[in-house]
Amino acid sequence: MTRSSNIIDNFIDGKYQAPLSNQYLDNYEPATGLVYGKIPNSDSADVEQAVAAAERALPAWRNLGLEQRADYLMAIAQEIENQLEPLALAEAIDNGKPVALAKMVDIPRAASNFKFFAHACSQFASESHAIANTAINYTLRQPVGIVGCISPWNLPLYLFTWKIAPALAAGNCVIAKPSEITPQTAAMLGVICQKVGLPKGVLNILHGKGASVGSAICNHPKVKAISFTGGSATGAAIATQLAPKFKKLSLELGGKNPALIFDDCNFENTVEEVFRASFANQGQICLCASRLYIQRGIYEKFKAALVEKAQALVPQDPLINETRMGAIVSKDHLEKVLGYIDLAKQEGGTILAGGEQVQLSGRCAQGYFLQPTIIEGLNNNASCNQQEIFGPVITLQVFDTDEEALNLANESQYGLAATIWTQNINRAHQLAEQINTGIVWINCWLLRDLRTPFGGMNHSGVGREGGLEAMRFFTEPKNVCIKYS
Repeated sequence: MTRSSNIIDNFIDGKYQAPLSNQYLDNYEPATGLVYGKIPNSDSADVEQAVAAAERALPAWRNLGLEQRADYLMAIAQEIENQLEPLALAEAIDNGKPVALAKMVDIPRAASNFKFFAHACSQFASESHAIANTAINYTLRQPVGIVGCISPWNLPLYLFTWKIAPALAAGNCVIAKPSEITPQTAAMLGVICQKVGLPKGVLNILHGKGASVGSAICNHPKVKAISFTGGSATGAAIATQLAPKFKKLSLELGGKNPALIFDDCNFENTVEEVFRASFANQGQICLCASRLYIQRGIYEKFKAALVEKAQALVPQDPLINETRMGAIVSKDHLEKVLGYIDLAKQEGGTILAGGEQVQLSGRCAQGYFLQPTIIEGLNNNASCNQQEIFGPVITLQVFDTDEEALNLANESQYGLAATIWTQNINRAHQLAEQINTGIVWINCWLLRDLRTPFGGMNHSGVGREGGLEAMRFFTEPKNVCIKYS
């Protein structure tokens, strides 16, 4: 994986190699604020090498039997499980998240992604349509070819494999780019592929900045589809570039997710779950609740309970097993989040909890830590209610009626996810139908079934991932019509 303990290389054609430019970027540990390694600053020349390797591998991989293809994916899943501890530790160091969270969520879900799509490829059926006494039409689902998979920094291996697994399962070869902020577990995945004997060139992993290597992947004429997860502004730029090229495009973008909390909710459970939905992974999950709308009858009580929990949640070294809140992913991102908190004050918001950078001692003295922050008193059109902050910051607003709650929730350019907290089943169903988000959780959060479509509306993305939606995206349908003689 590396030429020294701290230098990552690209994974191309089944082996690790330095970027052709021999240029590297610094890799920072969020908990310490210090450089702890280097990654390739790849460019279009490296993409050319990866595409050439994928071209050589594609015919055999595309024609490989489904059971054999599934066996490779299952072997990768098993090896991820075998390496739970080192992968989780690498994720915590690289991302700043608590190592316990990486052990419980990130790494197991990465393994589950490969397991799920190993099974899905053998269950992926196409359609047939008979024209009575005349003809029969059937649909072939064929691999797109060479595809690009670009993933974000918040759930590095989890979301990296969420794209790679279905792409491979469908018979494609992949050029994958992890975030340059969190490259470590993506690089480790190459070692796993070597160990299980994945054919060379089927998966190629390139590191570097989006403006150089990411753009080169997207614009390469032999890369036929792009699956991207990241910010809405970057997604818009990719869509603008690729629209004239008529490539298949899946964009899973930002969110500004509302939580609708009603008087009749199960109070204690809702406080626990909404708090988790707000601050898990330092609020750095696209599905986190960030706009909390609370019915007037329980507003003060609910607010007090949240503030008490926020004040008790103290950021700590992410490598301590007991840590529940780790570091913000980078200095730039910490400054962005703090900037939104300052903006909230300027717009008339009141900071009920947090709002300040936390200075730890010892090895984490220069780390990027932030208190869980709760803000009230902002208008629904305020910047902190309309723009994605992507950090441990939530806003509280009061409502009276179901209609008011729905209008507040839908007053957003985003439409990724929402949560509804009520014991009234009629209300829950009616609101779920009317709220403008791609995902709605009722009395729960982040309860995921990999068979279901995943994605958002409006500025939250284009297309869907997960289950059959992912298999459809990574294949091209072809209709074949046979006329009876």
